[in-house]
Amino acid sequence: MIDETVQLVCYVAMSTAHHRKKQPLFVRQQLLEVAARLASEKGMAAVTLDAVSGASGVSKGGLLHHFPSKNMLLEALFDSLLERLDAAIEEAMRADPLPHGRFTRGYLHACLALRDQPQGNKDWAQVTMVLLTEPQLRQRWHEWVRERSEEYVGTDSSVDAAIVRLAADGIWLADLLGSHDMDANARATLIGRLVELTHL
Repeated sequence: MIDETVQLVCYVAMSTAHHRKKQPLFVRQQLLEVAARLASEKGMAAVTLDAVSGASGVSKGGLLHHFPSKNMLLEALFDSLLERLDAAIEEAMRADPLPHGRFTRGYLHACLALRDQPQGNKDWAQVTMVLLTEPQLRQRWHEWVRERSEEYVGTDSSVDAAIVRLAADGIWLADLLGSHDMDANARATLIGRLVELTHL
């Protein structure tokens, strides 16, 4: 009985320690989600350390532990957006057996997916627009594009591939703003034509 009690106490202690280790990651993500919501709803000026702390219920000291400055918070927000984009592209690429143009098709798929995403993910897409008003983050986006272009130069460097990626940017923006009315058949025809270009 004593051995069983000791084992139980050890198990609880280990579980609690594991939970504590995971908690900082949860708090960090919570802070990013709150900052994204504030930026989406009220603009970048509303994303202050005090506002994020108050809206998240995390103390100012706790916030500063994760993000010592507003710039570091914004950079972390942008990094999170890039991670989401990379994950969506990589998922699409894993399902695509043809190497030629595969990155471009993955990028197109990621941009097209915005329209059907839950509102929370759309909020993050809106944040992208806001973040790109910051010069240092525009530079980060430029670097991301350059790095991916260099990584996939052997399969996605054609003019046609560039046309498709630029068209994907336009579709992403149109979906975000709701600026173009296009029925399902017309959209499918457009997408089909863009996919064809990636095979040339």
